[in-house]
Amino acid sequence: MPIRFELGHDDDGVVAFGYSPLYEAVLSLHVLAEPKHHALQHRWVRAMRALPASLRREIAALAFLYRWTLPDCVLPNATSGYDSFEVELERLRHIRIDIVAFDLLRPIYDHGGGVRPARRRILSSPDVRARALRSAAAVGPASRRAAALIFDDPHKLVERFTSLLEAYWAHGFGAEWARIEPQLAESVELAGRQIASDGMGAFLLTLAPQLRVDAGARSFGLDIPHDHRVPINAQNPLLLVPSVYVWPHVRVNCDPPWPLAVVYRAPHVVKGLQRSTPPELVRLLKALGDPTRLRILELLAKQPRSTQELAPLAGLTDAGTSKQLRVLASVGLLSAKREGYYVVYSLEPEKLTTLSDELGHVVGG
Repeated sequence: MPIRFELGHDDDGVVAFGYSPLYEAVLSLHVLAEPKHHALQHRWVRAMRALPASLRREIAALAFLYRWTLPDCVLPNATSGYDSFEVELERLRHIRIDIVAFDLLRPIYDHGGGVRPARRRILSSPDVRARALRSAAAVGPASRRAAALIFDDPHKLVERFTSLLEAYWAHGFGAEWARIEPQLAESVELAGRQIASDGMGAFLLTLAPQLRVDAGARSFGLDIPHDHRVPINAQNPLLLVPSVYVWPHVRVNCDPPWPLAVVYRAPHVVKGLQRSTPPELVRLLKALGDPTRLRILELLAKQPRSTQELAPLAGLTDAGTSKQLRVLASVGLLSAKREGYYVVYSLEPEKLTTLSDELGHVVGG
């Protein structure tokens, strides 16, 4: 039961490009809700530990809105300019309440595609309410209570969500957006040039395997339980949205009133990572080819530790542990930071994340 977008024979006028401070902020909240699935954004996860405790509690309480998927009402407008965060947030605050309530329900209840159900019927259904609250309860009791507002007081939920986004922007993501917006602008230009030169199909193939691109590259989508086939043409164009925080996923929207959209990782997210040369790759593989060093990596994957903490856990002396740590740090697998008397070692997950890609690059030429 997949989502499939179907291209016609003419690519002219079938795509638009956009990036969104609001959508990117919500994507980064997804990273905070599922941090262990997002190795390349680990820097942001660590930085956001400094958020005020009250804000972290509200991020956790509303996590049902972005832990698994995202409400499409935070997508950028397909026909306006590149709007500011403030403009996008104000637009969200003024969406008709039954429309936004239905969309905030979507992360914890999906109608399965096909014929779109009546919003008011869905929102008044006791069965839908029970299923949605069970899903939200998997996040925690505070999420279940907040999700109940979809049915009982959606205006209050919208106010909580927009207030959360406003505070989150002020305490951290506003500065992050200033850093990444130029990269997203460059991604739009790169995609536009590739599509103009090689066609839409060639661009779509760069999004595989996260995006399923069928033979001939004229049909594409996600294999998820939401059965929907959507034609793309000049009257029904596709919005392409590059993102830093969507990795390792590709996200799509196929339901009105929001634009048809594919949100994909900006090219620099992966290409910007340092690729090992063959001699460096050999050193990296040698470092990994030792049971004791693998055990140390396993221990550091759980939490940063000092040499003195690691030694008894790895069954080594302090000197033997230091020797193994130096080997792992020399190939970029670890970073070290002094904390008082001790040197604390942390895993660099990006190096492991890109290992298979680097090995495939060397073997496959």
